[in-house]
Amino acid sequence: MKEFKVLILGSDANAYYMARCAYEAYHKKAHLIAKDRLAFTKFSNILTIEYHEDLWDETKFIEYVNTYAKENANYKILMISTNETYSVYIARNKEKFLENIIFPNQSESVLVTLTNKEKFYKTYKHSTLDFPETYYFDTTKSTVIPTMNYPMILKPANVVEYNHLEFAGKHKIFKLNSEEELKRTIELIKKAGYKDRLILQEFIPGDDSHLFDSVVYVDKKGKVKVISFAQIGIQERSKSMVGNAAALINGFNTFGIDPEPMKEKIITFMETLGMNGFYEFDMKYDEKTKTFKVLEINARQGRCSYYISPLGANLVETLVKDLIEKEELPKKDLKGEILLSFVPKKIIKKYVSNDKFKQKALKMWRKRVSPMECKEDKNFLRFLMMKKRLWHYQKEYKDSYWKE
Repeated sequence: MKEFKVLILGSDANAYYMARCAYEAYHKKAHLIAKDRLAFTKFSNILTIEYHEDLWDETKFIEYVNTYAKENANYKILMISTNETYSVYIARNKEKFLENIIFPNQSESVLVTLTNKEKFYKTYKHSTLDFPETYYFDTTKSTVIPTMNYPMILKPANVVEYNHLEFAGKHKIFKLNSEEELKRTIELIKKAGYKDRLILQEFIPGDDSHLFDSVVYVDKKGKVKVISFAQIGIQERSKSMVGNAAALINGFNTFGIDPEPMKEKIITFMETLGMNGFYEFDMKYDEKTKTFKVLEINARQGRCSYYISPLGANLVETLVKDLIEKEELPKKDLKGEILLSFVPKKIIKKYVSNDKFKQKALKMWRKRVSPMECKEDKNFLRFLMMKKRLWHYQKEYKDSYWKE
């Protein structure tokens, strides 16, 4: 087999733990091409990184990737995306990448139905999945606010366009308590230059422990080979991170629910798409209907997906075996219990509302995994920065705009 290298696009937490996966599986340093100098990948000894401020320019993106491939022409290059912008660029420009670049096969037309939230809810309304009640507001035409029950959720339909905007008061997701708040938020987003639709959605009652996560890998033949199912105990609370799990436990839930029927729904859904690669399902359990409502599907591994690696499904190794070594992957239904936490124990103790989840997490604490804490990444400056990050979480939760 031709030797390979791992190329990761991005510099966030997702990019770091994927580099960690490469290092843990093969003792190889992944190379990152990134736009921003984010703390997650600074001062790391398990990766190399180059920065380009114009990486979101599609033509430049292709140029930078191909330059790296030319410089490593004797290697196969496994290319891994960590966000929707890069995933769309890759799917749209498959034929423009050099032959030694290997990546999951995704259809641009299908990918758009996952990354654009309006198309997502409308396209799969009659699929095997259940969704929250959803309305759409066109920022270029609509003036009438639909009648909603409050609190409600507002988020952009076009995630790629929204991610490219910067403005005061920007949140990843808005939780709004009145029509007045809704109108004010819509105006804020319009003035920032957003020109697509907004998603207005029912808020499913329940604290953070009603949130669930499933990571899925679909192989090159379109078959699901890896699936997990985890209960989230608490989500991130900063304005740009709400919706991401801060702590979760796989193979466990406090509601006594059998996850197998939902996992079968997920498998059936994914195997109809004809796509390849990692996907992450964000769900919320609706106690009224006893169903899991799908909030979104990320067409890539999610920010917290590292937990499947210690369960025997190293993310990079899975991609290598499927796409480079051309192996037939065994099916892995990951049922083992494991705690993943980005936040320190103090946050679990103080802010997790579900007492059963809290006690389980504290019991498992000594064997927890943290995506950002790699024992082999020995750099004192990184150690200090990560300690500072853990300390900063206390302020984030204390001052958070997002309340359960």
